[in-house]
Amino acid sequence: MSIDDYILNNIDEEPPLLASLDRKAHVDLLRPRMISGHLQGRILKMLVRMQQPERILEIGTYTGYATLCLAEGLPEGGEIYTIEIDDEMEDFIRNQFDRSALKDKIHLHIGDALEVIPQLEGQFDLVFIDADKRDYCKYYDLVFDKVRKGGIILADNTLWNGKVLEEPHPNDKQTMGIILFNEMIAKDKRIEKVILPLRDGLTVIYKK
Repeated sequence: MSIDDYILNNIDEEPPLLASLDRKAHVDLLRPRMISGHLQGRILKMLVRMQQPERILEIGTYTGYATLCLAEGLPEGGEIYTIEIDDEMEDFIRNQFDRSALKDKIHLHIGDALEVIPQLEGQFDLVFIDADKRDYCKYYDLVFDKVRKGGIILADNTLWNGKVLEEPHPNDKQTMGIILFNEMIAKDKRIEKVILPLRDGLTVIYKK
């Protein structure tokens, strides 16, 4: 048994809906590895349970797996707004949400997050960034003023399969985007931050 198997055997089970979603993604989609998965999904739910946010913004829906995990932890009356740029994923996403008892808590926006975010009114207690790595700095700048004092920003894939330790190829804009984001976050005095070596790296950012 690997340490990963040991961990999964000793934490909360993956809900049946999410297990089914994961299987369907591996059959129907080209990049199922992008799904948050069992361990990260339970961590996302736990972070929401601990913070009790009323409003969550998710940038990058993909299959809706992480969306459903975040929604699980929401308090009564809590809502999550999620943005997906790929309109070809809309039917897949809505089918998953429609199967969930939490569907009324979720508001799906199809479009470019850089255009959608400025149109969203009000503040958010938690933001989860998991979209185009080339635009992580732009997402961060757009959402920062929309996050309340004491709010949390989560950024996924911030270790980027270890590529952050290498000199990126000039054409590798994704890796360059993550490196620039990590460097920007490290220098930002308005926040407290820590990178968790979970899967591909999860940065937890607290707005002071």
